[in-house]
This record gives sequence, C-alpha cells and structure tokens, in this order.
Amino acid sequence: MRILVLSDIHGNLHALEAVLLAAGDVDAVWNLGDIVGYGAFPNEVIERMRPLADLTVRGNHDRVCCGLSSSQGFNPVASAAAEWTRRHLRSDNMQWLRDLPMGPLRSGDRTMVAHGSPIHEDHYVVTMRDAWSPLQQMPCDITFFGHTHVQGGFSLLEHEWNELRPVFHDRHEAESMTIDVPVGTRHLINPGSVGQPRDMDWRASFAIYDSATETITFCRVPYDVAGAQAAIRAVGLPERLASRLSDGR
Repeated sequence: MRILVLSDIHGNLHALEAVLLAAGDVDAVWNLGDIVGYGAFPNEVIERMRPLADLTVRGNHDRVCCGLSSSQGFNPVASAAAEWTRRHLRSDNMQWLRDLPMGPLRSGDRTMVAHGSPIHEDHYVVTMRDAWSPLQQMPCDITFFGHTHVQGGFSLLEHEWNELRPVFHDRHEAESMTIDVPVGTRHLINPGSVGQPRDMDWRASFAIYDSATETITFCRVPYDVAGAQAAIRAVGLPERLASRLSDGR
C-alpha cells in the first residue's frame, strides 16, 4: 500500500491542496492531528479531510479549538488563534473534532500513528533524548508522529541510534528523499507540517509510506503561501501567523 501521511495542517487550505495534488494516487491517508488552529480555513480543511482520511488522531490544537481543554498552556498568538477558530467552527465540524480519538492508534502490522509521541499526545519529540524512551517502549516498528512541525525522524537498530533530517537543495521546487525502513529496525517518523513548517523551509511537507517496498519518502512542495497569508490577514488573525509562513519557522 502507498499511504499518504499528513500532520499539522493548521487550517492552511492552500498548503493542503498543494500536498494532495503532489501526492497523487494513494491507497490510504493517515492524519496525525492539529487539523485546525493558526490558519484561516478551519471548516474548509475539516471538510476536505473528513472523507479523505482513513485514520485521524486529534492534536492539541484540535482539542483546544473544540473546547475539550483550555488554551492556558498556549502562547498569546496560539491562544488568540484558537479562540478565533472556536468562534468560526461550524457545529458539525466542532463535534467531529470532539469525537476524534486520542493517539496512538495502530495503523498496521508494523505501524501506528500519534500526534506527539507513542507515550503521550502532547509529548514533543525533538531530540534523540526525547526519542530514546518512545523508541524502546512502542509496541511496533514504526510510529508516525507530528506536533513539532519538523520533518525527519529517529531510528534504532540493536544498539545503534540515528537521527535523520532530510536534506533538500531547491526551496522553489518540489523535492523528495526516500529512506528504507526494513523489518528489524525501529523508527519514529515525522512527516513535518503541511500548514506551518518550522524547520526553516517554507514548503508544505508530508510523507509517503510504501508498505510493499518498506520505504518512506519525505516530500516538500511549494504552495501559494501569499494566498494563505492574505487569508490570515483578511480575517484578522495575528500578523505573526501570516509572516512566519514565508520564513518556515
């Protein structure tokens, strides 16, 4: 199976449409959460993803924006965006967010999906120190996770630990990089953020998992970032949410 893995769309419809077009035909879609928050199109993104995703776990912004928890731990910009999103969500989309399961969820014989990590949905996996415990405790070979908005991953083979950050060369074009994930290795894989990358690359990011060849392809694709920025400004969301999109941070 060829599986599209998405995370952290954050209401960015322009980026989502570019990703879906670039991904082409797939057999399944796995959504790692934070569908809303930050961006100007929460309802439109939910409506796009509801019939499309075979698996979806909730993210922390999904949880706050639908009222299941408070924004107390958010910074002022994230809190303002969550409040705006809550006011603008349609009732059916609000309920859909409330009904999303908390990860991790098993997604196959070798795989599962989570928002933060296999240990907790709000856990940030940024460094090898963060990955050490999840890699050993998770009950499968591969966990796809999001939350950090940084594309890459961590792996374990016997006593050998590795951190992976894809290397790309032209930030004006679509690019990809493929790695092998053979049986016997353990991996934490972050497809990166569709709607608000924070790894100094503004392009929308995603991953393709091919269970037949046991490979994962990290992908970046340009999108209409100016359109996404204009939409954020037009609805009165904080300026920082628009300006950061072109910086990739």
